[in-house]
Amino acid sequence: MFARNWGALVVRGIFAIAFGVLAFLWPGITLEVLVLLFGAYALMDGIFAIVAAMDGQTRTQPWWALVVEGMLGIGAGVATFAWPGITALVLLYIIAFWAVVTGLSEVIAAMQLRRHIDNEWALALSGILSLVFGAVLFLFPGAGALTVVWIIGAYAIFFGILLVALGLRLRSWRGYAAWSRAGSPTL
Repeated sequence: MFARNWGALVVRGIFAIAFGVLAFLWPGITLEVLVLLFGAYALMDGIFAIVAAMDGQTRTQPWWALVVEGMLGIGAGVATFAWPGITALVLLYIIAFWAVVTGLSEVIAAMQLRRHIDNEWALALSGILSLVFGAVLFLFPGAGALTVVWIIGAYAIFFGILLVALGLRLRSWRGYAAWSRAGSPTL
């Protein structure tokens, strides 16, 4: 499932990198623009996660972690657009909660992926990064707005790079998975 949907991971990674770059290009960004950028990113990330999960729903491989991650991403995006006047503290807690749940989902998915591919580290590392990012936001919500924008930007760029790396690695692995399903000996 992951190998067939390598492109969705790459697109998610590109969205994350673009979001992070925009956060650095506009360091004086207003809270309203940050809210809209985060809402768009969370919504798109959630949609791509659910699309990837739905394609693998009929297989024996676990897909529920991606569905949970996708539903939370869509929920965070919709909530952000529904209440654009949200305060910075509430937005930080929404982002922190989303990052922690996303991180847990990714760590679980990485553990499942390790059963099918050796030495896979990018998804686990991105999940751990999400968990740390969420924890930092929960522990230090009063940080300055500029600092938070830079933290969010750095997180999104690093997270996006890891997703693109994973997607490209899975792209090369997808041929082996098709060869294995065709009745040839597995590697």
